[in-house]
Amino acid sequence: NEMDDFTAKVGAPNMFGLVQGPQNAIAPGKRMLSSMTPTIVTASGKVRLVCGSPGGPTITTTVAQVIMQVLDYGLPLEQAVAAGRVHHQWMPDMVFYEGNLPPATVKGLEALGHKLTSRGRIGHANCIEVDPTSGELRAVADVGRDGGSAAAY
Repeated sequence: NEMDDFTAKVGAPNMFGLVQGPQNAIAPGKRMLSSMTPTIVTASGKVRLVCGSPGGPTITTTVAQVIMQVLDYGLPLEQAVAAGRVHHQWMPDMVFYEGNLPPATVKGLEALGHKLTSRGRIGHANCIEVDPTSGELRAVADVGRDGGSAAAY
């Protein structure tokens, strides 16, 4: 049941704290706005990385941060999925961060004037990486979610 993805009351926060407008109001035959972001990253026409996450409004930030950790910072997939994450969703005007985020990052965000609140795991990434040289598949499930496991074949 995804009815909570619709706006139940314009201007009031939903169960994820998202304040929505009339564009996402319930109407016959209408699809709700969604944060679903199953992502396939390619390089030279070949699949390099597949990543997704549950988590309502934290889905897009989870997927984006894992991809950046792998492609921009060169982290192995296991470390990228385990790395601390941040999330900001406009309202409330607060940066949520995981407790394993490096203290220097937290201090740097505070120095920029951001309001921060520590919270539990943000999203629960599930990814498959294709090694660009060997073609070997590597699957990783976020350990922050009970019952998670990964397989690639």
